[in-house]
Amino acid sequence: MSGKDAKKKGFIAEFKKFITRGNVLDMAVGVIVGGAFTSIVTSLNQDVLTPLLGIFGGTDFSYLTVTLGSGENAPVLNYGNFITAVINFLITALVIFCLIKGINAIGSRVRKKEEAAPAAPTTKKCPYCLSEIPVEAVRCAHCTSHLDEE
Repeated sequence: MSGKDAKKKGFIAEFKKFITRGNVLDMAVGVIVGGAFTSIVTSLNQDVLTPLLGIFGGTDFSYLTVTLGSGENAPVLNYGNFITAVINFLITALVIFCLIKGINAIGSRVRKKEEAAPAAPTTKKCPYCLSEIPVEAVRCAHCTSHLDEE
């Protein structure tokens, strides 16, 4: 096998290891769910919030435009669509912030419960000389007394 073939197989093996690692799969699922979530937030903004804000402002943001110039072929600046996109971004960021904050709060509660459970002792006191010795010890390392099983 030539050096070029070995490099190619090494690259393929490395790529296979990378792609099958859990983090990459989690990221792929996150991207897919994020795409679906974006469409939900866009619908919330366009179908619910923008009309409600239109009640107070008297207009729907998505129809706000400015025609630059005159005539049929004059360029149109759709700044209302930009306002809608900014609102979509802010809503998405707010919801993600709230989700992460909730997940972190749940995680900290779980960690506190795990920390609250005391660890099993690793040492005990020799009943003869009162020195600290390992729990598994059957003879004291300090006074060499034979320890009875308790």
